[in-house]
Amino acid sequence: MITSSPSWADSLTTEPLSALLDQLGHHFTDPAPLLLALTHRSWCAENAGSRSNERLEFLGDAVLGLIVTDHIFTAHPEMPEGSLAKLRAAVVSEPTLAAVAAELGVGKCLRLGKGEDASGGREKASILSDAMEAIIGAVYVDGGLDAAQPVVLDLLGDRINAEAVGPGSADFKSQLQEILARRNEGAPVYELSDEGPDHDKRFFARVRVDGSVIGEGEGRSKKLAEQAAARAAFSRLTSVSVPDGHRIDHQQNEQRHA
Repeated sequence: MITSSPSWADSLTTEPLSALLDQLGHHFTDPAPLLLALTHRSWCAENAGSRSNERLEFLGDAVLGLIVTDHIFTAHPEMPEGSLAKLRAAVVSEPTLAAVAAELGVGKCLRLGKGEDASGGREKASILSDAMEAIIGAVYVDGGLDAAQPVVLDLLGDRINAEAVGPGSADFKSQLQEILARRNEGAPVYELSDEGPDHDKRFFARVRVDGSVIGEGEGRSKKLAEQAAARAAFSRLTSVSVPDGHRIDHQQNEQRHA
């Protein structure tokens, strides 16, 4: 059993940790795994007898991989093994996990050694990514797979959909721009708005061409909202419904409608 000191338990009421807990959407029956997940090895080097998040990171990496693999395997039955592997690699990559951790404010919650803290450790992609895996491991330790799965899919679902447009291929914003250029129409213009508190914003996007709205979408980030709007616009222009996670060959589609 992992135990936490009273000061750590009390720290769960601080604003950054409270915001992190709200966004995770998981109620910890025991806060100790989460607090351990936020403890970097640099802290342990300066505090004898303390433990780092490295074991939880190891566990969280496996849990994350299983949940993402199961989800994309089920959601994309038409996708070949090679594309599934690329999609999973993109979603569980260091840049993606670090971006999610930054959105959650994980950096503000970390226990870092003085030297690491002074050198900008709270913003380092490697530290944030590792901490994100450790947090997923903590959720698993506290509540099992049933608890970890909704947390992972809530945090990464939009990114999975965006990457599933076609790993290694153009995204919907690029595809929309390409089809508009071939039709000699105006360039797409994106308008953004948002709702909610800073720690839990939802972004909304509209894409206009020559002043007319041709697509709308939403997501957990500006980029994902714009992708959703572009996908809706692309579907409208090509008269093809584009499910999440699909890429349409618009040249073949235009030939079919010629």
